[in-house]
Amino acid sequence: MNVSPGARAEPPIRLPGTILSAAAVAAFWTAAAWAGAEAAAPAQSPAARTLADVLAAAGPTDWRALDPDHTLYLELDSGRIVIELAPQFAPEHAANILRLARQGYYDGLAIVRSQDNFVVQWGDPGPGRSLGDARATLPPEFTVPLDARLPFTRLPDPDGYAPEVGFSGGFPAARDPMLGRAWLAHCYAMVGAGRDNAVDSGNGAELYVVIGHAPRQLDRNIALVGRVVQGMERLATLPRGSGSLGFYEQPAQHVPIRRVRVAADVPAAEHTRLEVLRTDTATFDALVEARRNRRDEWYKVPAGYIDLCNVPIPVRTP
Repeated sequence: MNVSPGARAEPPIRLPGTILSAAAVAAFWTAAAWAGAEAAAPAQSPAARTLADVLAAAGPTDWRALDPDHTLYLELDSGRIVIELAPQFAPEHAANILRLARQGYYDGLAIVRSQDNFVVQWGDPGPGRSLGDARATLPPEFTVPLDARLPFTRLPDPDGYAPEVGFSGGFPAARDPMLGRAWLAHCYAMVGAGRDNAVDSGNGAELYVVIGHAPRQLDRNIALVGRVVQGMERLATLPRGSGSLGFYEQPAQHVPIRRVRVAADVPAAEHTRLEVLRTDTATFDALVEARRNRRDEWYKVPAGYIDLCNVPIPVRTP
């Protein structure tokens, strides 16, 4: 068992919340749906718009549908988790994970680790399950060459872990122009391939998802393969493991995985239809500014700064 890592207000939109008192929450939701209420507020200058203003003004082209060929449905007893793969950053890992899913490798495996403020991990609790046609070792896709064809929306603020950070195709990413390399960042909900000490030992048979404060020290040390776009609450709230590194000590504590399917292989009637806000538009630039300088009524002092892992990527049901 690998133990690494060491524009419309109508559709529901998933966003991180604000810390409010219970009375404030009740008053907030009683007044009106937040997006509609913000859209009806007096006009503000573009620099002073709230996140709700930005989303209310977003048009159809500001959203994109998930690619079913690179989307996984992980089914637990508690419900479905939707994972978007990132083949542009980890092509061989993505291909191997798709191969494993189509072979039914993950079906009947389990979540075996839940480490507080860190990760949830799943894999073969045995071990012993055959990888079938999937590869046992893969090259360490910790970084990729910096390529002008790789989209990148740079954030305006400095980062302690990389010369430049931003978003690439909806994923939090970093790059170093001097080294000519780019990589994904360990933000909340990002999914990676567990590995042993050997850099080629992470083949996607064991996957983890970040459930706590962003462990950015892992960047460039392990292959990030995608992110959870829906269902994080089913993972982040799992009981914490009491064993070393948060592993469950008793088999009865394991959380069974019913099955993992590639969305493209699922009948259309069973699809989870989602759209993700694009990160290469003026709307996204406005979203970043709205989060850098919060204008919501609750905030009294805008921060004037945004951390890579604090930029929300809204998801909606079209």
